[in-house]
Amino acid sequence: MDGPDGGGPEGGGPDGGIRARNRRGSIGERWWSRRFIDLVESFADKGRLARGRTYARKGNVTDLKVAPHEVTAKVRGSAPDPYDVTLGIHGIDAAGWRAVERELASRALFRARLLAGEMPPEIEWVFAEMGLALFPGTAADLHLMCDCPDWGDPCKHAAAVLYLLAEAFDDDPFLILAWNGRGRDALLAALRRGSATEPDPLEMDDEPLTADGFWTAPSGLARLRERPAAPPVPPGFVLRVAAPPPVKVRRRPLTDVLAPAYEALAEESGDDG
Repeated sequence: MDGPDGGGPEGGGPDGGIRARNRRGSIGERWWSRRFIDLVESFADKGRLARGRTYARKGNVTDLKVAPHEVTAKVRGSAPDPYDVTLGIHGIDAAGWRAVERELASRALFRARLLAGEMPPEIEWVFAEMGLALFPGTAADLHLMCDCPDWGDPCKHAAAVLYLLAEAFDDDPFLILAWNGRGRDALLAALRRGSATEPDPLEMDDEPLTADGFWTAPSGLARLRERPAAPPVPPGFVLRVAAPPPVKVRRRPLTDVLAPAYEALAEESGDDG
């Protein structure tokens, strides 16, 4: 059965079900999928989650699809027909996404990393600063629906989908943003537009040289004096333009570890000035 991005078969469970890659222990390898699972496990029933992991590893889930504000899947249980499962969130509305896109486009490091297909760990801070949540933080933020007779929250069928969703996030972190209402192509297009429309404070219009203006200051220079000062170099700019060192800290690239420190130093400098 196709995976959440419409690609080829994943797993190898019965009848083409999606089988979790992680056969034991925690499910989810990247920071964003671990963050999602850690939050879910902080407020969901541990026993039902354990049964959901078993279902996920057996390949009982099929037709996993990620759409704006909801994830849908089918899960085989004890009944002859599979159960329909939906994972719903409120997501982020259009106005919220416009604000997020402007903020991300204004930060060179975030824009560069996202355009390169990477998910910076600090991106969750950007959403939090704007009063928005990238992940469901409480049981009330996550709406689990299954047509099985189990009234548990979550039932083991919904729990299985949650774990396989985390592995889908491992494969494509932009699915997190798609679940919140903004697909990869739309977000990256907005970031490119934001980059292309940033004004250059040193840009001047070309003017022909004539005798009429020989004894007066060129109007282009006059306009330059009236322009605002160039914006400061973004925090951590050197991390983006320099070749990254082959060093990792707890399996994270050194540049990811240093980026928050550059942000903090910039904030302290701003407070002093």
